[in-house]
Amino acid sequence: MKKNWLWTVMAAGLIVSACSADSTEQNDETAENTAETTEQTETAVDSAAVELEVPFDGSIDHVHGMGYIEENGGLYFASHHGLKIHRNDEWTEIEKQYHDFMGFNATAEGFVTSGHPDMQSGMQNPLGIKRSADGGANFDNLGFEGETDFHEMAAGYNSNNLFVFNPQPNSEMDTGFYRSDDAGESWQQTAADGLDGKVAYLAMHPDDSMMIAASSNQGIFLSEDGGDSFSRITEGELGTTVFFSEDALFYATYDGAAKLMKQALSGEEEEIPLPEMTEDGVVYMAQHPANTQELALYTAQGHAWLTQDAGGEWAQILDAGQVQ
Repeated sequence: MKKNWLWTVMAAGLIVSACSADSTEQNDETAENTAETTEQTETAVDSAAVELEVPFDGSIDHVHGMGYIEENGGLYFASHHGLKIHRNDEWTEIEKQYHDFMGFNATAEGFVTSGHPDMQSGMQNPLGIKRSADGGANFDNLGFEGETDFHEMAAGYNSNNLFVFNPQPNSEMDTGFYRSDDAGESWQQTAADGLDGKVAYLAMHPDDSMMIAASSNQGIFLSEDGGDSFSRITEGELGTTVFFSEDALFYATYDGAAKLMKQALSGEEEEIPLPEMTEDGVVYMAQHPANTQELALYTAQGHAWLTQDAGGEWAQILDAGQVQ
């Protein structure tokens, strides 16, 4: 299987396509859970944001980001039709906030996102950059509302600093890569020397805004100077996603088969065992903030998996978009 197969799937709409502002009707039919499950990290939920959630038992369309929010322990999936949350082996969604989220990044207290608003919300289209600290009930505008939809955006999990690709000139930016070291208050352009190919995903270290990683159809790239220059860390493989923990860079590639690697910031590297995949690859991943052995994956074919032992065993929680 040629390595560009996965890129074709992604370009068709799973992570790099433009989405319209029109919401799509969700499939509410119940599916039987046919996957084996493992014990989940139990989360004590005391966030007021959870009061906005209602049970969800349907399918998730076009996921454009995924991550754990430490404040309320949820694994959030940013979709074409709002936020869907997996927590304590149950699924919920944020009621009445059915925005088409793009460039989604979970943070310790909430998330940052771009995309298009629900047509019933009265918000300007596109969203620009928004931050929510209450699970999506309210949004702070960080700029570019009505101007730009940022598909490629990274956020520091603890710092809230940002790194983005701006696809076309707006009121503050020319086309290109920009970094904010003050959580979106101001921006500076970066050269991104050495970053080749069509970028699919960006990641920023949770605390160190100088450490930025990128996946593209030319591989995996790492910057240690805030995005001014990048070095290639893979050869001959399609880069599909990147993710920083506090002490490591996780990255996924595809070259006839999916692969997930963990590269410690000290330099040691190991391969993370993956669930069985056929013509599929990892396009998003996240690590639970309170349990470093719990990892979550989302794939190009719309499957999602959880492991409680760093890849020893996997439990499927989405099957081609249908919740399990």
